Amino acid sequence: MGRFQHRAAPGLAAPLPARAYVRLCAALCALSGTLLLASCGKEPPRREPPVKAADIPRTPLPTEQVLPAARPPANNLDDYKRLLAHKINEATPAATFTGAIPPLLTSIVVVEVKIERDGGIASLRVVRSRDQKASGIALAAMRSAAPYPRPGKLMPAHHKTFDVSETFLFNKDYRFQLRTLAPVQ
Repeated sequence: MGRFQHRAAPGLAAPLPARAYVRLCAALCALSGTLLLASCGKEPPRREPPVKAADIPRTPLPTEQVLPAARPPANNLDDYKRLLAHKINEATPAATFTGAIPPLLTSIVVVEVKIERDGGIASLRVVRSRDQKASGIALAAMRSAAPYPRPGKLMPAHHKTFDVSETFLFNKDYRFQLRTLAPVQ
């Protein structure tokens, strides 16, 4: 018998010829080498550190008053406009949309508001619009967000009002995004 041949036990398959045995060994070596190389690129699974009791936020008692997180004061006009835009969005969540601005807007409305020292509305007017329905929605949104944040040091001492404008971008469903908070296109 040849070097790689062996006798089969009675009732089992016939022994492999020498060439088939060598090919089988070569294929198994190639397969195991491939699997070994493929497993080298994987990182071991990461284990999350256990949660400590100090990391879990404490639930307030029913008798404790929970105050919403205060926004930082506005240091410039852009900061103030962002505060104002967030206040409008919070006051009218059902009238807004999020995500990318559609390529074709139904309407663009520019509203100018004159704000008093205490954050109240001195006057409100539409500066630019071609759609009465969109103008009405924009004015209603501005009114529902009042009183606005106080202008503070942004308002010169000798002025009676602080003038700000906001642009409303309307989609086909007459829901808006404020230009101040709209994503860059």
